[in-house]
Amino acid sequence: MKTKKQNPPKGGTLTEEQIEWLNKCTTGTWKLNPQTGLVDVDGCFDCSEQYLSDFKGVRFGVVERHFWCSDNRLTSLVEAPREVGRSFFCDNNQLTSLVGAPEKVGVSFCCWSNRLTSLEGAPREVGGSFYCQENLLTSLEGAPEKVGGNFYCRNNRLTSLEGAPRKVGWGFYCEDNPVPERTLESIFSFMQKGASYEEVLRRKWKRYSHKLKSLLYKAEYQWIPQEEHKMFSALNKVNSVLDWI
Repeated sequence: MKTKKQNPPKGGTLTEEQIEWLNKCTTGTWKLNPQTGLVDVDGCFDCSEQYLSDFKGVRFGVVERHFWCSDNRLTSLVEAPREVGRSFFCDNNQLTSLVGAPEKVGVSFCCWSNRLTSLEGAPREVGGSFYCQENLLTSLEGAPEKVGGNFYCRNNRLTSLEGAPRKVGWGFYCEDNPVPERTLESIFSFMQKGASYEEVLRRKWKRYSHKLKSLLYKAEYQWIPQEEHKMFSALNKVNSVLDWI
């Protein structure tokens, strides 16, 4: 598909620099909605590897196919499209939050290799696969409720699966986290059958080793024996001091 160049819209608010950038990155056509100030793309938009810290002040609406902004220096997605028909890739940036990410993505959503500590802001549903590996996640709070393909969360800091998708169509990949892969996979398989994360822990708690319990422990779990509460609470305080030092 060839790119159709656009001229400055009559009465529009885009600068010459923004228009030139849109023409350069669009495969297909783009159009400014003068009522909303959002740019819609009929085709694909690729602004990867441009050392961008933002989207040059351009706010996007609907992108019919792909939107790629990988390998930049983005710290925010507030100007990102509201809807993407195919894939949205924002990997290899400096994002600490997904706030502003598309509300709807037809196929794949990729946010790996950022600095995310939460998935809040992610789409509620992704038709294909969801990639959030190589971040700083300790839980999956904010993850999509439904993922049609695979869910990748390996190489994070997961000690909880709170917020994990209710439905994943294919595989769940969670290696290289503090909690062993087999444990996370087992917990997730029960969650896919309708159990909550805390319900699974409560059922399996007595079977877990001391080391595993120390990773999974949360002070708000009232069902944990009192002696273990005291022990793990004290251990967490010691670890916090050591981390600070």
